[in-house]
Amino acid sequence: MALNVWTFVGNLGQDAETRVTPKGDSVVSFSVGVQSGFGDKATTTWARCSMFGKRGEAVSPYLLKGQQVAVSGELSTREWNDKNGQTRTSVEVRVSEIQLVGKRDGQQQAAPRQQAPRQQSGGSPADMEEDIPFANIGRGMAAHVI
Repeated sequence: MALNVWTFVGNLGQDAETRVTPKGDSVVSFSVGVQSGFGDKATTTWARCSMFGKRGEAVSPYLLKGQQVAVSGELSTREWNDKNGQTRTSVEVRVSEIQLVGKRDGQQQAAPRQQAPRQQSGGSPADMEEDIPFANIGRGMAAHVI
């Protein structure tokens, strides 16, 4: 049995992008800068991350530039040629789990990009919070997408 899991913490380099494959599946892509080393030996490795389907769609509004995340998923590398013909390698992760673990640009907590408001009739505010991803972030619970 083979096991290929990379777990890391870093910050998003830009807002996540959502696209749709020719088969109609959604893919959310984002890059995370992962720091290692100290002082003048410190380096940053950029991991290109992808989440597929409804899980990716649900978390996408919270994946904004600067947001600190913990990511776990299947690691792969891909070689490609740049404009000058140089061979480059990118680190890619097919995300299986993600957590929002830190503040974004000095804010209290992650705030989603604007979305169309959902209409819901009846019920208490607590009932409505169950439908909101990461509603408990401010209450000491970590946001977790499985």
